[in-house]
Amino acid sequence: MGPFVALALNGFREARRNRVTLLVAIFALAMLLSTTLVLEVTVGTFDRVITDVGLGAMSLMLVLLAIFLSSGLISREIERRTIFLMVSKPLSRGAFLVGRLMGNMLTVTVLQALMAALFFVMMRFYDSPISQAHLAAVGMLWFELWVLSAVGFLMSSFSSQMVSAFVTVSVYFAGHLSSDIYALASKSKSAGIQVLGKAVYYVLPDLSRFNYKPHATYYVDVASSELLSSALYGMAYTSVLVALAVILFNRRDFR
Repeated sequence: MGPFVALALNGFREARRNRVTLLVAIFALAMLLSTTLVLEVTVGTFDRVITDVGLGAMSLMLVLLAIFLSSGLISREIERRTIFLMVSKPLSRGAFLVGRLMGNMLTVTVLQALMAALFFVMMRFYDSPISQAHLAAVGMLWFELWVLSAVGFLMSSFSSQMVSAFVTVSVYFAGHLSSDIYALASKSKSAGIQVLGKAVYYVLPDLSRFNYKPHATYYVDVASSELLSSALYGMAYTSVLVALAVILFNRRDFR
């Protein structure tokens, strides 16, 4: 357990020192602060604007960060040739891979906590009410980041960083449209299209299940059972991707 924790913390320190991580964090904070400028020219939609801009900026920056960190998970180790040192140690390949993912997610989680704290402070400063839907939107974003990180994590176990990033970005957009694809395919008269639509829906992650920004914008409460179902779905999907990544990584030859 000790080496595993040390590996995760080391990954967190490396990601924290990464210049891209720093720039993303600064840019995200700047976008959140720019909400004040938008509010100056907004009349009648005060609370909606601060919610849309704040949650939108937070989601965009954290998604980009999660994709960047996870897609280069293994390729950076290979480039620096540290992977050969790690795989020769008593620590298993699976533990090494999961430890690196935990380090990346620790970085993303810390940044999300800081952004969320700033967002809620800004809302209180402008006397905008913080509802249960706001907390749900921030919390479910965390599960979405887990799923996207797991996708990048899986791809990086057998492909280059460029390919991993491209596939993960594609999954992000397709995942938010998967329910729509399923609905459209169901209305088709072609049996083949219906089967294809269902296959896409069940294979791709349904990322729309984690999107509660519209609920927060219009102050619509979310049922606890719905949040629990979405959270379990996210962790189950992540677990499957991590298991596949470990299997592929164990079969990879680094000679």
